[in-house]
Amino acid sequence: MTANVLFGAGGRAGPAAPAGAPLHVAVIGTGFMAKAHALGYRMVGGIFELPRPVVLDTIVGAGASEAADAAHRLGFRRHSSDWKSVVADPAIEAVSITTPNALHAPIALASVDAGKHCYCEKPLATRLADAHAMLAAAEGAGVVTQVGFNYIRNPILALAREMIAAGELGRITGFRGIHAEGFMSDPGTPWTWRLAPDGGGGALMDLGSHIVNMARFLLGPIDRVCGDVETVIPARPVAPGSSERRPVEVDDQARLLVRFERGCSGTIEATWTATGRTMQLEFEVTGEKGALVFTQERLNELQYFRVESDGARNGFRTIAAGPQHPPYGSFCVAPGHQIGFNDLKTIEVGGFLEAIAGGDRPFADFREGYEVQRVIEAAQLSSRERRWVGLDEA
Repeated sequence: MTANVLFGAGGRAGPAAPAGAPLHVAVIGTGFMAKAHALGYRMVGGIFELPRPVVLDTIVGAGASEAADAAHRLGFRRHSSDWKSVVADPAIEAVSITTPNALHAPIALASVDAGKHCYCEKPLATRLADAHAMLAAAEGAGVVTQVGFNYIRNPILALAREMIAAGELGRITGFRGIHAEGFMSDPGTPWTWRLAPDGGGGALMDLGSHIVNMARFLLGPIDRVCGDVETVIPARPVAPGSSERRPVEVDDQARLLVRFERGCSGTIEATWTATGRTMQLEFEVTGEKGALVFTQERLNELQYFRVESDGARNGFRTIAAGPQHPPYGSFCVAPGHQIGFNDLKTIEVGGFLEAIAGGDRPFADFREGYEVQRVIEAAQLSSRERRWVGLDEA
């Protein structure tokens, strides 16, 4: 299996576990992302040759009935409503954290302290201090970590990164990126945990973390930012149809000017109030010799423009994902048949398992999660103080 090599591995992950020994996994949470993780763990053995078989051991829910139902639906051997006892269980070797954002830090810190490998959904934390504590604890313990930036696991994104690194676009001159969704565009949508500073952290943190990660994956570190962070809907109903309203204390949308360490500049936008949008995760990278354009809405395609000597033949062409873009071929031997969201999650799971077995660590580990958090908090500081902010200030 070569998933980590394809996606920017960042060094060895530590000593390998016993070859062939089953890996017992716990998933904390029972919602959308818990299902995505569970499907990834269930599918991965049929897609890749695993160094160790996976056992879906325990799933944790907010209550016993919720946990029992999730265990039945998703194929776990056991269930619990007490995450602390599960992460302390010596039978569990790896923990997936798919809870609301505010719980990422305490669960991850407890898991790492118990010597568990940790796969946490994004954003890594809701505060930079927590993200730093998680990173320090994980690196000190020598466990494998991963953050759920599964969109960069797309084979077509690996191709884009390779093309940029190989100089096919020439000197990079600009980046434009956006993650826009509309699930909070209706002012009547009730207040949720996502709208508390210590709960979800806002649109820039919740959605923007994906496009910040994607920008770093393609072009490397961001050096400084100038951000404009805005709350569009200042208060929301406390419940569906209620006249009582609760203040919104986080951003609904954010726009960033960014400077990359490599010398080029760009823009990054994040919003969850983009009416009509469900998954506008897009980027455009421009260079002196060409350009690349991608949208998650057509995730099996990459638009490539190459400057030709005869301007009459200039134009974007579509590169469609196929078996020649690993690990697409592990899912389907036919080009143009496409892979999807849960396949990206399966690739992500595969990289995590390979690292646990002693392979290269994932690109999107806790250090990457921390670096993304630095960009976000620098942008928030920039918006408050109305100035450019260097990443060393965050």
